[in-house]
Amino acid sequence: MMTDKEMMALAQTYQTPMHIFDMAILKKRVAFLKSHLPEKVSLCYAVKANTFIIKELCGQVERFEVCSPGELAICRRLQIPMRQVVLSGVYKTPAVMEALFRDGVDIGIFTAESMEQYLLLAGLAERYTMKIRLLLRLTSGNQFGMDENVLIQTIRMSRSNEWVEVEGIQFFSGTQKTSVKKLRRELTYVDAFIQRLETEEGFRVKELEFGPGLPVFYFQGDDFDEVSFLAEFSEMLSEMTSQVKLTFELGRSIAASCGNYMTSVVDAKVNKKQNYAIVDGGIHQLVYYGQSMAMKHPYCHVLPEKQEGETMDWNLFGSLCTVNDILVKQMPVRNLTVGDVIVFENTGAYSTTEGIALFLSRDLPKILLRKEDGEIHVLRDSIDTDPLNTPNYHE
Repeated sequence: MMTDKEMMALAQTYQTPMHIFDMAILKKRVAFLKSHLPEKVSLCYAVKANTFIIKELCGQVERFEVCSPGELAICRRLQIPMRQVVLSGVYKTPAVMEALFRDGVDIGIFTAESMEQYLLLAGLAERYTMKIRLLLRLTSGNQFGMDENVLIQTIRMSRSNEWVEVEGIQFFSGTQKTSVKKLRRELTYVDAFIQRLETEEGFRVKELEFGPGLPVFYFQGDDFDEVSFLAEFSEMLSEMTSQVKLTFELGRSIAASCGNYMTSVVDAKVNKKQNYAIVDGGIHQLVYYGQSMAMKHPYCHVLPEKQEGETMDWNLFGSLCTVNDILVKQMPVRNLTVGDVIVFENTGAYSTTEGIALFLSRDLPKILLRKEDGEIHVLRDSIDTDPLNTPNYHE
């Protein structure tokens, strides 16, 4: 784990704003999850949470969940074995899918979210005489997946296609789940449906890929006993009737703790008796679940740590020209001055990939990675975004 002295040195060397991901913390987190979940559970990393740590997770997780052509392209550039990829997504671009089959790319397993998707994939498999494995996504009551009856129809249809093997079910209903009762209801429902498929359809589900939506706590006062939570959850898994291979799709739970976001104070003032500090980053680079940063205090601290001076409450705002660019309200800080660095913790998930990065054409921040031996790698330098927002009248 990096010390404050190390982080301050990085801020001075590479300049803020920046994200830095600590691989020692990442690997410790994966080991924690594996040690507190049943041995039979495999981990699948949802790459949408953070594409910059994919390569470091090779050998740590069994699979990588890919939900877009861009994410697939990233995995291929990183030379991730395609047999370890779950190609998912509510929309699978037909031209991209055909290119994969035409080029003979050996994807580990596909998901089908609708009858339309099944027909697309099955048709391509037959046309290119390429055997594929499928997980059928069961809806949890939203735009994702299929109703039970449609899923059953899909299984029946697959029996006449020698190039398609339906391996099992995918089920995911959301994130940040803190209720064991909710997880129990979901598992009971899916378990019963799997039993129904076997008794009524003669179809044995070999695998359940389940998104448990394990919670991450970003704000002070939101802590909970994760060890007890996972122990109770593991007990539920042991009570399942279905004897299937269990794969957990996790993104936030794996990635969040390895990240820090550093941004510097560039201005400080008092308006209407309120203290305001402006930083060189903002909400376009820092995303917490629910964007409720203004309502609560995230885990963050100020560098350098000061022993003298008055402690005052400060409102921390980003560099965007909008009143919504609030990072923290009424944060107590001792002797805050221009040049101080604010370190936000638990930023390893979604901050680099989700949000309004192009708003006001601000630069994309640097991305740094700290290896287990302390070596620093610059994975991406800061990038100007104004070319992306400039209209082209010359073509």
